Amino acid sequence: MDKAVEYCDKIINSGQFQLASEYFSLFDDNNHTNKELIFVVDQRADLAGHNRMAYFSLSGDQWPIATNTNANGTDGPAITPEFYQSWANAYAPADPAVDPRFFKQNMSIYTNPGDSCVDAPQYNINRGILRGQQYGVRKVGGVFVKCVSGKYKLDKLYHDSRSKPTLPVDFTLQVDFTVAGSNYNTGYRVSKYEYSKTTVNGRNFGEHDIVILRLADIYLMRAEAKLRRGDAAATALSDVNTIRAARTARGVPPPPLTSMSLDILLRERGFELYWECQRRTDMVRFGKYEGTWTEKNNTDPKKRIFPIPQTAIDGASNIPGYLTQNDGY
Repeated sequence: MDKAVEYCDKIINSGQFQLASEYFSLFDDNNHTNKELIFVVDQRADLAGHNRMAYFSLSGDQWPIATNTNANGTDGPAITPEFYQSWANAYAPADPAVDPRFFKQNMSIYTNPGDSCVDAPQYNINRGILRGQQYGVRKVGGVFVKCVSGKYKLDKLYHDSRSKPTLPVDFTLQVDFTVAGSNYNTGYRVSKYEYSKTTVNGRNFGEHDIVILRLADIYLMRAEAKLRRGDAAATALSDVNTIRAARTARGVPPPPLTSMSLDILLRERGFELYWECQRRTDMVRFGKYEGTWTEKNNTDPKKRIFPIPQTAIDGASNIPGYLTQNDGY
């Protein structure tokens, strides 16, 4: 833990990096020079990157580019109700959208129903965690509907591409393996990375660098190391509140926390780092992975390690027993 603090100090004090005031700028197409990013997968278009982090969670009837009728979502993963509830509990009775990391509204039709005609350059879908009825350009008969003015018409979205034109794209909290919980519209979705403007089919040519490590994580690492080595909780609290206080681009940042513990820190890592491929490792490290949620009910710590495919065992060597299956499988 001493070494963790030492090296986090070196990075924080180097002056090479700084926290971004706009949280979602970290995941924009033009994030290559963002001063908060430390280590990334470079995805600029000439490197033939992918757009998976942007399209995978969106509905198949969300069309993030007004001029491209081939680029949509795929109704892939949603967040668990339990993860959403951690946000709701933290900010109750206020809505969790008071935290600018949770949501960014880009289409004013959500709060101003009359504002429903936009030019293509001004059309951008909302970012963050998407809940409830979704709006956007609607594809009918292979083309996007337009207003009389020639601008693109924003409207309630339905599952037209699924041949369910009466089923709204209305994301619900429940998502599970029941009939009710596994329909196309179930589960709150994530639109954290900007949907590439240069993609041909929605899947290719992602331009956003994919974040592996950024300065906020360094502050969170240092806070965790301080807590685990027994420092006063106030020192970790200061690191976490430094991150929260930086997100000022859209006005009031998240309110400062008043106390700190490992449980609160795990929650804060979830708020700051969701959709960045950290959660499973964090839950193992914080001793929470053997809990149960949604459809996950196995509590065996051996399941932290995945099975070795039988084809890999068979192909590793002609010596019997050269490669053995992990315990528990």
